[in-house]
Amino acid sequence: MAEWLLASPRGRDDPAWLALRIALWPEGAEADHLSGMADMLARGHYVRLAVTAAGAAIGLVEAAKRVDYVNGTTSSPVAFLEGLYVVPDWRRRGVARTLVESVVAWALQQGLSELASDSLIDNLAAHAAHRALGFEETERVVYFRRPLRRHR
Repeated sequence: MAEWLLASPRGRDDPAWLALRIALWPEGAEADHLSGMADMLARGHYVRLAVTAAGAAIGLVEAAKRVDYVNGTTSSPVAFLEGLYVVPDWRRRGVARTLVESVVAWALQQGLSELASDSLIDNLAAHAAHRALGFEETERVVYFRRPLRRHR
């Protein structure tokens, strides 16, 4: 028997899915995560959890079909890796690779020809993980913002 398997979340408020999301995006409020989870399911996005034989959730992947322009891609729509997380004790055991390959299979079933992703510019560990999972870097972007104020 495998050490772990892939499973769909148990609904829009699955506590295991929520815990993994909070570990990946700790700055988000629980209510925002729950809203995002409900939205992911309502839109038919792809979500899988890696779960041990004992039932512990050890990883997650979330992916969407994006029809807007995605930097670095040549087609539309594309599959987009919205989130990927593996519990630290389970890293370097093929969990992330299996999660991403499940996204690839889903994307191919959807008739898509590209899988895209992004990462913060200074997250070198994520860059290395993407390369190890078969991604190639396409471009770097720095976003700017200017707050607007009305003149009186």
